[in-house]
Amino acid sequence: MGREIKAVMIEDQDQISELLECWEKDAGNIKQAFLRLRKKLTSMEHISMAFKSRPGVSYSLRAHAQAESEDDMRLVTLIDVIDDDPESRWLSVCFYGEAITDEEELGNLIPDGLLGEDGHCFDIFEYDEPLLSYLENRIDEAYENTRNA
Repeated sequence: MGREIKAVMIEDQDQISELLECWEKDAGNIKQAFLRLRKKLTSMEHISMAFKSRPGVSYSLRAHAQAESEDDMRLVTLIDVIDDDPESRWLSVCFYGEAITDEEELGNLIPDGLLGEDGHCFDIFEYDEPLLSYLENRIDEAYENTRNA
């Protein structure tokens, strides 16, 4: 195997810091939801994250896991901070369709909508403890399925 990632690598950390520093208005406590999900990802091994900043549109955190049997990185989850109204941001947390189960049917099935493949996206408009716990479980599931693919 070539490059093995044991710890978390975060690209574009400065862009994440900029977003967090300027994120002041947050009636739904979405910033805390974002931080909680990011913390979940940073607690996992073999994860690499990239952050894409598109102010006025979205801020996208993409977490990839290194597959156990291959050298490549595969998407575990995509967490978008939707920024069309900076005073009322919300999250869209997406997974590949085959990477998770959604037994409670809380997500939206997005045919061909996640980088050209079927996906499940979960929208968060306010800090919601049960939903965040559910998504943390989906992250675990997607991580295991991605690593073992």
